[in-house]
Amino acid sequence: SGALSMWGDRMWHFAISVFLIELYGRNLLLTAVFGLVLAGSVLLLGALIGDWVDRNPRNKVAHASLFIQNTSVTVCSIVLMLVFSYKEQIELIWDGWFTVICYTVVIILADVANLASTALTIAIQRDWIVVITGYNRGHLAGMNATMRRIDQVTNILAPLAVGQVMTLASNVVGCGFILAWNLFSLIVEFFFLSRVYRIVPALSVKPPTVEGDQEYLERDLLFFLTICTSNANGCCFSQPLSNFTCMDGWRAYYRQPVFLAGLGLAFLYTTVLGFDCITTGYAYTQGISGSLLSLLMGVSAITGLMGTVMFTRLRKSVGLVNTGIISSCLHLGCLLLCVCSVFAPGSPIDLSLLMPYFSSGSSAEPGGMASKRQKHTYPLSGGSNQPLLPDRSSIHWTNNTVLFDNVPSGTAPDSYISIILLFLGVITARIGLWCFDLTVTQLLQETICESERGVVNGVQSSMNYLMDLLHFIMVISAPQPQHFGILVIISVIFITTGHSMYFLYAHRAKRKHRLET
Repeated sequence: SGALSMWGDRMWHFAISVFLIELYGRNLLLTAVFGLVLAGSVLLLGALIGDWVDRNPRNKVAHASLFIQNTSVTVCSIVLMLVFSYKEQIELIWDGWFTVICYTVVIILADVANLASTALTIAIQRDWIVVITGYNRGHLAGMNATMRRIDQVTNILAPLAVGQVMTLASNVVGCGFILAWNLFSLIVEFFFLSRVYRIVPALSVKPPTVEGDQEYLERDLLFFLTICTSNANGCCFSQPLSNFTCMDGWRAYYRQPVFLAGLGLAFLYTTVLGFDCITTGYAYTQGISGSLLSLLMGVSAITGLMGTVMFTRLRKSVGLVNTGIISSCLHLGCLLLCVCSVFAPGSPIDLSLLMPYFSSGSSAEPGGMASKRQKHTYPLSGGSNQPLLPDRSSIHWTNNTVLFDNVPSGTAPDSYISIILLFLGVITARIGLWCFDLTVTQLLQETICESERGVVNGVQSSMNYLMDLLHFIMVISAPQPQHFGILVIISVIFITTGHSMYFLYAHRAKRKHRLET
């Protein structure tokens, strides 16, 4: 069930970004709006969704989330098929405003699907797995690693599959393929989850909530449907769910003993050092071909799988907390290569390009030094403030495409040392990154009490999206390829801060363990 769900998510997140670009004339505006809407909605509603997961029976949560997600994607696919098939006729209706309505409907439906996917992920990967493994830490580590391996494999194969369909056939056929997959997946996942629920009787037992009233169950489901489709007037927040507010969720998150570890993980989301559109787009401006980028993505998936293997072995030999320390050091050590790439031969960094933000008279530079610093870059069309690539769907979303139409390819820079160091650091760092991610995930699973598991993980998702939003701000503030080195340094600072928070958590946890023994 997890594999089918992840495969569908990866296909959809890849395809919807490409569809939005095609709809808006190969402009990234709709994709950027889509990314911001998704991040903002989870940021605002993460705690409430988590509380809804905590208050309802596990099977009802899983089935409702699955139904809402797949139905939303199915309806959205139908709308996209109609828009692609009759785009010219639709643009003539209401002086083009009907087209805007269609775009809005697509983004809203995709947002609903993402909110439902968030609820399903919290329920299955943060709650069900803990109960299924019988709270056995060794089995839990193995299950988490297995789920992450499935995620890594589908992250590469699913976009390739739907991408081939869209390339060889058409966008309409691609929408139809996703529609058929979601209908098929809905039935199979529903059957599998029901089967697991019957096999593991412990899943039917949940600790009582504070109120303990069953009357809230139906109202909570209605609330979840409402928040998914609510408009921007914020009315759904005026009546707290079962006397629960967003602040209650954030307070519960702050009270957790693993608060610093979870916050440290969230800080790792503010980075350009991953295989997202930003990094791959930057590589493209430096003369790296699309085929080579695809190969590098495959290698990064292998190193990610190595991280899951290292996690299970380190946990057995040195314990969970020490595994996080080792993976943090490995992650930071590999990222030093990325820092070195900023100052290595072939780096396009030019700090003088930031001066127009502070002084209007600094654009001219004597002696043509600016042009010399830019000799390793390939300027995009438009002004100097045009973003390098102002969209990044998520740390786990669209990461397999390069969306530059006006950047010449094949022109080699004077030196490839900088770009080699950059990708060497990014690829090797994924071993420590995924090992650390699994460590914090299991710490959250083991430490959070069962009655708060949903709301705390919902707030954790909100924190992740909040830090990811800072990534948008970073790129918008320093948009040119010549600024990328600055983004790398800022990213390493955020990552170092995140790992420092984990080190502080580990110190406190070890001190508490010594006092107890």
